[in-house]
Amino acid sequence: MAEKRTIITERVDDIPLLLAHMERMGLPALLDEHFPTHGNWKGLSLGWTTTVWLAHILSEGNHRLSHVQPWAEKRLESLQACIGQAVRALDFSDDRLGDVLSALSRDAAWERFEAILNGNLLRVYDLSPQRVRLDSTTASGYGSVTPEGLFQFGHSKDHRPDLPQVKVMLATLDPLGMPLATMVVPGQRADDPLYIPAITQVRQGLGRRGLLYIGDCKMAALATRAFLQAGGDCYLCPLSEIQMPADRLEEVLAPVWSGEQALTPIYRERENGDQECVAEGFERQEVLTAAVGGQTITWTERQLVVRSRKQAQAAEAALRARLEKAQKALLALNERGRGKKRFPDEASLRQEAEAIVARYRAEGLLCLRYEEEVKERPVRRYRGRPATVRQEREIWVRVKVDEEALEKAVRRLGWRVYVTNEGAERLALPQAVLAYREQYTIDRGMGRLKGRPLSLTPMYLQRDDRVTGLIRLLTIALRVLTLLEFTARRNLAMEDVPLTGLYAGNPKRATRRPTAERLLKAFQEITLTIIQESHQTSRHLTPLSPLQQRILVLLGFSPNIYARLCAHSAKPP
Repeated sequence: MAEKRTIITERVDDIPLLLAHMERMGLPALLDEHFPTHGNWKGLSLGWTTTVWLAHILSEGNHRLSHVQPWAEKRLESLQACIGQAVRALDFSDDRLGDVLSALSRDAAWERFEAILNGNLLRVYDLSPQRVRLDSTTASGYGSVTPEGLFQFGHSKDHRPDLPQVKVMLATLDPLGMPLATMVVPGQRADDPLYIPAITQVRQGLGRRGLLYIGDCKMAALATRAFLQAGGDCYLCPLSEIQMPADRLEEVLAPVWSGEQALTPIYRERENGDQECVAEGFERQEVLTAAVGGQTITWTERQLVVRSRKQAQAAEAALRARLEKAQKALLALNERGRGKKRFPDEASLRQEAEAIVARYRAEGLLCLRYEEEVKERPVRRYRGRPATVRQEREIWVRVKVDEEALEKAVRRLGWRVYVTNEGAERLALPQAVLAYREQYTIDRGMGRLKGRPLSLTPMYLQRDDRVTGLIRLLTIALRVLTLLEFTARRNLAMEDVPLTGLYAGNPKRATRRPTAERLLKAFQEITLTIIQESHQTSRHLTPLSPLQQRILVLLGFSPNIYARLCAHSAKPP
């Protein structure tokens, strides 16, 4: 009689690494502590349910609730070996995951959890916070619009004005891009009033002052700057065109045009070590007064007037291209022929020409001159009518570039005014410009949150509490990614040996700054095979490659987090 044999195959990939990393972050215990469940909750705890769900999101790039239970059902043996607990597929049903989102939506519990989590991560990963970046984004979805709901129509940063949206304000820690505070508000809310509550959350969570907060021009509202000054913190942000209008900027730049104000070059180091001059500028001071909490405060603000070379070159090229198109469009008004518009008088031609100038934003840069000419046009004989000559008035527009005005416009391009209350000894002009130029770190986090691998948009959830919970859940996942990346890069810098083998098709390509996504992708195709026979059960795991073993060492893990999946091979007594 043939012996019965059962073979089970499970894709393991990066799941043991992700679960070990989140356990080191203290996520399961913290979630259980701050989000207690009802007495009827059975099976895996909320903390471990959430942690395994995060592993699914990061491994699969999919946050939809309905996909988690089938995924877990195909990996029960692997999950049990990783977390050391019994796991059922029903632990990840839609209803159970919905309960997790509802729990995360509780504001008071979330704020306590986020503060404790941030403190633990700063300690465990030896992080010293100095700079915090703030920015907002919108996330579109298919939720129903109600008067008091999160989903509202507003200015869409997804370029989907046809879909309702929610707004997310994020504060992140430099240079990781790790979230420190998360705010979820209705989608029609303006950005400006969100900065002070976000800063307050960071202060409460970190318990520190004297940090440098960096944001875009929406953070430059006087009330926000005064709030930071009064609280003992610093700020760095650009002024908008409303706060620094063109005529005021012209006054500020007047000493530059006259040669009285020298400019400081600003250099940035390229990857090959060369120094590249990216900008130039100078600084001035201005005394500000504002009311904060019923008290009037006065402080001296540094204004950093900076001209970006690449931005100026691009703006000049765009300006000259617009002028060229405007001239062609204006000269086309003089063309005669079938289908061409005729202008009966100068007023109608002038109106059309000025509309073209406005369309190409060329006001004050083109000189227009209108000429009138009377021409005699022969009219041939027709039937009994003799041949005659008819006089017609023709009106022409002549156009040329006002070179003096163009020169003045070009010299104003690329200039921007940044403001800060940080002292020059800690944040010199070049350092301030380079610090703001690293704003891409929070933009990258927003891209991860909304695109791959977290894939927040589009959202299909309908309930506001679950939408809030999902966004908060994904900011935890963003912390996982940023800390993985930070740890690998820091240890690579200490070893001073680049990492190779991450790039498909180019295995010799080396990098000292690998992304978390590439590090996780390197663990694809790891499979656990379980062979069950009447006398024994054996487990076989795909051997780890040298690259995978090195990544584990860089991240501070032993290969045992994978080897333990085979530790349960045994013979029956």
